[in-house]
Amino acid sequence: MWLAAFVLAVALVIAGILSHVRFGQGTFLVVLGIAAVAALAIVFVPCLRRARPFTLRVLVLFPPAFVAFVAYANFTASWAARGRLFDDPTAIPAETRVALVFGTSSRFQGRENRYFRYRIDAAAEVWKAGMVDTIIVSGDNRTHFYNEPREMREALLARGVPGDRIVSDFAGLRTLDSVVRAKEIFGADPVLFISQRFQNERAIYLAQAHGIEAYGFNARDLEARAGFKTRLREVGARVKMWLDVRFLNTRPRHLGDPIQLPE
Repeated sequence: MWLAAFVLAVALVIAGILSHVRFGQGTFLVVLGIAAVAALAIVFVPCLRRARPFTLRVLVLFPPAFVAFVAYANFTASWAARGRLFDDPTAIPAETRVALVFGTSSRFQGRENRYFRYRIDAAAEVWKAGMVDTIIVSGDNRTHFYNEPREMREALLARGVPGDRIVSDFAGLRTLDSVVRAKEIFGADPVLFISQRFQNERAIYLAQAHGIEAYGFNARDLEARAGFKTRLREVGARVKMWLDVRFLNTRPRHLGDPIQLPE
């Protein structure tokens, strides 16, 4: 009976994660599932310790513990971003005058990448609302033929953002690199992140862990089916985020000398 209840609690956590990944909801299921796992563990684990060999106990307890850890790591980012995400540019705090747009390629598998378009649209919206003075475009610049910051700069120029207000960060190889470099290289603190909500939440968690005051402006996201794979990858990215901060003390691959933002 206890084992069946334990499995049911884990199933609640998994259902909550999948619901959050696909529909942006599911927090209640995850919290309920974690609470049930913890409550059942108090009763079930001592019984299991008396009745089973050590190896079997590990095999039985590892899956629910792993699921609970994944759920916890994912929702720490959502929790950190509470009250710091905006859909209306006029609601952005006035002291936040530097925005950072996270990079992605303009095309994916030969087709337009809507993540790219929606981020550029959001950045242009914030600029036209007069909420920032400078926009950092941060992304990967791995080869001459793959240059995310250059593509973002060109797209922003086409939307009317002045070139002297766009600063390129060519070493934003991953979200952590872009976040840390925003402060340590460009001196941006506070900073406004511009991306889809899921990445903004993770970026704000990373920023807070590195002593950076950060907010996020949410670009339009893809509908559930089109963005499912990306949201599923985000589950793993948040686990890596938590490990980078709490255990690995991961630093950006490239730093360098400070770069002065335009006055």
